[in-house]
Amino acid sequence: MKLTDEMQRVVLEQRLGFHATVCPDGTPNLSPKGTTSVYDDEHLFFAEIRSPRTIENLRANPAIEVNVVDPIVRKGFRFKGTATLHEGDDVHRRALELLRARDYADYEERVRLIVLIRVDHAAPLTSPAYDLGHTAEELAAQYLEHYSSLHG
Repeated sequence: MKLTDEMQRVVLEQRLGFHATVCPDGTPNLSPKGTTSVYDDEHLFFAEIRSPRTIENLRANPAIEVNVVDPIVRKGFRFKGTATLHEGDDVHRRALELLRARDYADYEERVRLIVLIRVDHAAPLTSPAYDLGHTAEELAAQYLEHYSSLHG
């Protein structure tokens, strides 16, 4: 499946993705990954820095789902696909180059491997607030005020 320009924009802007894998006992494992990024128009990736459970799960079952959401406008995407693990190969080297170009160079020495995700299916995620007729601008104003009050 081809990732649209909008999908790629959201992933590149947000950087944080929530990655769901399946544990050996069949239970879900959800883990945030701050290096979630676009590899090309059919793949996402993240740098494995401190994710032993995620990697263990993917070695046993490569199925993965990634959710990336802009918390201010309450919109994003759900990506389902298959992961492959890369260490010291061309995929690993290219992913590190992409991360460097996207201001992740501080993490490069800590990257153990790259998880490349072939996206088989993608769907939009939106807040039920849109069902009530709210606009992205209204939600952005509401959540910016909310977050600024937390850290103000």
